[in-house]
Amino acid sequence: MSTTTLPQSPVDAGVPAPAKRVPAGEGRIGLRANLRHIGALARRNVLQIKQDPESMFDAVFMPIIFILLFVYVFGGAIAGKGNNTAYVNYVTPGMMAMMGMNIAMGVGVGINDDFKKGVMDRFRTMPIARSSVLIAKIVVELGRMMVATAILLGMGFLLGMEIQTNVLGMFAAIGLSAVFGASLMWIFILLGLTMKTAQAVQGMAMLVLMPLQFGSSIFAPPTSMPGWLETFTDYNPLSNLADAARNLMMGGPVADSVWMTLGWSLAITVITAPLAVAKFRKKT
Repeated sequence: MSTTTLPQSPVDAGVPAPAKRVPAGEGRIGLRANLRHIGALARRNVLQIKQDPESMFDAVFMPIIFILLFVYVFGGAIAGKGNNTAYVNYVTPGMMAMMGMNIAMGVGVGINDDFKKGVMDRFRTMPIARSSVLIAKIVVELGRMMVATAILLGMGFLLGMEIQTNVLGMFAAIGLSAVFGASLMWIFILLGLTMKTAQAVQGMAMLVLMPLQFGSSIFAPPTSMPGWLETFTDYNPLSNLADAARNLMMGGPVADSVWMTLGWSLAITVITAPLAVAKFRKKT
């Protein structure tokens, strides 16, 4: 009587089963590799700016136009005729907060446009962390924000601004603005991944920007506002940042406004960054 011998499976034969293929970008990526990917992607974004210098126009010309308009059109009415220098000292640190928010809006528009062109689909097929694509965008936009801030401060000095604390206070104000600006970029990245078109991103961004910017202490002291608006201003994170930057550069209590700004930055990042990365993974 003959018996039929069945072939042994790889497991029975002591041969390890073939490793399960992990989709690109889904495996665990170490910190060093992640930083290397962020650096490469940031370099790619910088090269894009080099090839398209017009993309820097907003960062270069916006601070010049805004500070000239507000100092010479509104400065006399707010600070009194002939007190333009005093108003420069007031508005320039406050406008650092506005620069961060306006630059942050461009991140969402850029993300949305990259998806339309298919660039992001290509990135998602590569063995890189999903977050590295978004973080590289933020790194480059922070560089653009620093350019805008430097031009803003340069214009402020030309118009008569005088730092009444010290240079360290000025750099602390710049650093605080960068931290808050980076947190705002996660909001606009999420908007860019959610909205269908770049025009929709810009429209939604303006609905957010206008009340926050003008309902704050950036351009005028809240004490001149109606009670309900003054209350809104007190809780506006842009007011906290404007007050912190102003007090760091011009003197005054800084602890409360600095900690409030850092708290807002942390809360915004903790909430929106994971949502943005998850949306990036699932977006089709």
